[in-house]
Amino acid sequence: MTINQQQDEIIEEFADIDDWMDRYAYIIDLGNALPPIDEKYRTPEYLIEGCQSRAWLHADLTPDGKIDFTADSDAIIVKGIISLLVKVLSGHTPDEIMNSELYFIDKIGLAEHLSPTRSNGLAALVKQMKLYAVAYKAKLDSLK
Repeated sequence: MTINQQQDEIIEEFADIDDWMDRYAYIIDLGNALPPIDEKYRTPEYLIEGCQSRAWLHADLTPDGKIDFTADSDAIIVKGIISLLVKVLSGHTPDEIMNSELYFIDKIGLAEHLSPTRSNGLAALVKQMKLYAVAYKAKLDSLK
């Protein structure tokens, strides 16, 4: 499934939920379903700078040249938002991630329902995911 197909699926899931309290509950459920990050990545090195709560992000390059993200947060709403980003971007190539436009955030109304500090954290998380993609692309290019 492409990044855009994944985003469209999320938009469709949220289209059926009108009330924002129900949307938050759904985001919390998604966060609760997120597999925990390995304890060795719950260190300052993997913390997302600019996030109000503590959030950790790690990326691995798979043998077929795709990136798998693992992440966690000590804030349940943030963990749910992270799970959406991991769902959309994991399993894609560095180029696909670098060139993606994450329109689902606006389409589901998430951007307008986050506090300014949470919006900053979301932007920092997306930036870090794309930085991982840049780094892994450079690594792949150097192996050619």
